[in-house]
Amino acid sequence: MTTLSGRVLGAALFAAMLPFGAVAQESSNRVAVTSDWNVFAEENPKECWGVTIPKETVNTRDGQPVSVRRGDILLFVTYRPGAPGEISFTGGYPFAEGSTVSVDVDGKGFELFTDGEWAWPASPDQDAALLAAMKAGTQATLTARSGKGTQTKDTFSLRGFTAAMTEAETRCK
Repeated sequence: MTTLSGRVLGAALFAAMLPFGAVAQESSNRVAVTSDWNVFAEENPKECWGVTIPKETVNTRDGQPVSVRRGDILLFVTYRPGAPGEISFTGGYPFAEGSTVSVDVDGKGFELFTDGEWAWPASPDQDAALLAAMKAGTQATLTARSGKGTQTKDTFSLRGFTAAMTEAETRCK
C-alpha cells in the first residue's frame, strides 16, 4: 500500500511547479494533452500522471452559495513503474477533520478519505474500481466539506481521460 508521502509526491511536485490557471502550459515536463486532461512525466523518481481542473465549482454554506478563496483544485491519477494508477484529489483547502469526499461518476458512488488538503481511495482495489468507472464515464463530481464548514462540489470532465491514462501508464512501465 502506498504511503501518504508517496501518493502525494507527484501531485506536490506538479503543484509546486506552476500556477495551475494555465494547466501547466509553462511546465517543461508535460508530455501530452488529451482533451481535458494533461499528462506529465518525471524521470527521478520515475512517475507519470494525468491531471485536470474542474469545469464547474459550487461552494455553499448552510445551503446558500458563498464566495470562498480556494487554492488549486486538481484531480490526479499517478503511475509509477510496476504499480497501478493511484487517484488523488486536492480541493484547494484543508478538509474537515475525519471527513470524506464523495465521488459520483455518472451515478456510481465512491468515497475518498482525507488528510489535510488531500484525498484518495483507501485501497488499491478502490483505486481500480474508481479508475474503471472514470474510464467509462463522462464526468466526475467530487463533494467535500472544508474545515470551516463550506461544502464544495467540483465537477470534472472525463473527456480524454482514457487516452491520458493510457499515455501516462505506458510512459511509466
